[in-house]
Amino acid sequence: MELGVLVYRLYRALTYGVSPFIHLHMRWRRLRGLEHFRRWHERFGHPSAVRPPGSLVWFHAVSLGEGMAAVPVIRRCNEMKPEMTILMTTTTLSAFEVIRKQLPAGVLHQFAPLDTPVAVDRFLGYWKPNAIIIMENELWPNLIMSAALLRIPLALLNARMSTKSFKRWSSPLFLPLASLLLSKFSLIAPLSSLQGIHFQLLQAPPFVINFSGDLKYVVNKFHVSSGTSESIRDLKAQLSEMKVWIASSLHKGEEEVILGVHNLLLQSHPDSVVIIVPRHPHHGQQIAQKLRKDGQSVALRSRNEKLTSQKTNIYVVDTLGELREFYRVAPIAVIGGSFLPWLTGHNVSEAAAAGCAVITGCHVGHFSHMVEAMQQANPLSITQVSSKLELKEAIDMLLSNPEILEARQRACKEVYESLSSCIISNIWNLLNLHIFRGR
Repeated sequence: MELGVLVYRLYRALTYGVSPFIHLHMRWRRLRGLEHFRRWHERFGHPSAVRPPGSLVWFHAVSLGEGMAAVPVIRRCNEMKPEMTILMTTTTLSAFEVIRKQLPAGVLHQFAPLDTPVAVDRFLGYWKPNAIIIMENELWPNLIMSAALLRIPLALLNARMSTKSFKRWSSPLFLPLASLLLSKFSLIAPLSSLQGIHFQLLQAPPFVINFSGDLKYVVNKFHVSSGTSESIRDLKAQLSEMKVWIASSLHKGEEEVILGVHNLLLQSHPDSVVIIVPRHPHHGQQIAQKLRKDGQSVALRSRNEKLTSQKTNIYVVDTLGELREFYRVAPIAVIGGSFLPWLTGHNVSEAAAAGCAVITGCHVGHFSHMVEAMQQANPLSITQVSSKLELKEAIDMLLSNPEILEARQRACKEVYESLSSCIISNIWNLLNLHIFRGR
């Protein structure tokens, strides 16, 4: 523990020393549109809202996936403790744009402070949280140590650590620091037994590790929809006589796999249409631009373009926050982030919740536990492929056999319902026992 304290003191001194350069870097990010133009000062702990009197719990998530996983827990806390103020922080702009529409009325949002001593101390000094709930894998030393010094209970929900992060924290230099930081938590709820083992190997106290299930299963149960938009209903009408499949959460390079498969499928299914949903909207615009340059007809979502011509069989979604609606348009969902060796998968439960037949590549990394759990529950629930040819054959079989497609859709939906039941209740019970008791 003494070595961990020494490493932390070095980290604190380093982050204090580089603070002026971090400030310049954040100004540069703001000019590039990577930080909120007006609220970027929140990243240095400066508040832009008034703290209400009474108890306050702070939920923190970095990006969209973690933030959406936190929303059902926030809703339950809001129901069970209506007198308690909830503060939600995120880091990325994309998370802010989508999550703010999902939060219950009265929940405050700020951008998260950088992990520098001044920003963290300023943030904690103003908001004075009675508890801090961190999503997934955010082990920021200054935040954790400052909270512990102020005796603020800490929880880590849906706790996970990538193989790369685990190796880094397990190294002789960082293991003492990891052990010190994890000792400050009152609750660590890993998203799988493997992740629980990771935290035990990093010397987290065994009594704070409690299992509740993966929160990403329940995002869809608590998602607030503004209703199916008129443009989505129009798209459904345009596709009513077509064979539709969707390829979602695509990273750069994966569109080549998907478009290659689409061109092969057109030979046997000339009435097929693929909906392409890249991970980032600007990537969608790049895909559409390249396809048009190559002489192909493509419809772009942001321009509300229609599939008016029979030659238009590619629909590119370059917007945020609409993926769930598009899963209801297509009966077959191919989940990206899984077709190139350096990728680590994406949440397959969103498509399962919508009743899609789900196909994914073999590079599922962070979501391997989810894929394995679904396959163990019912092998028909999710299909994994390891090549472009296997992907083409899997989609071809579903497009050619309505009975098989219906069976896969039903299996996927049933497994999702089974795996997602009781997770929020489990999480609430753990929070009430370890974090909120007596508060």
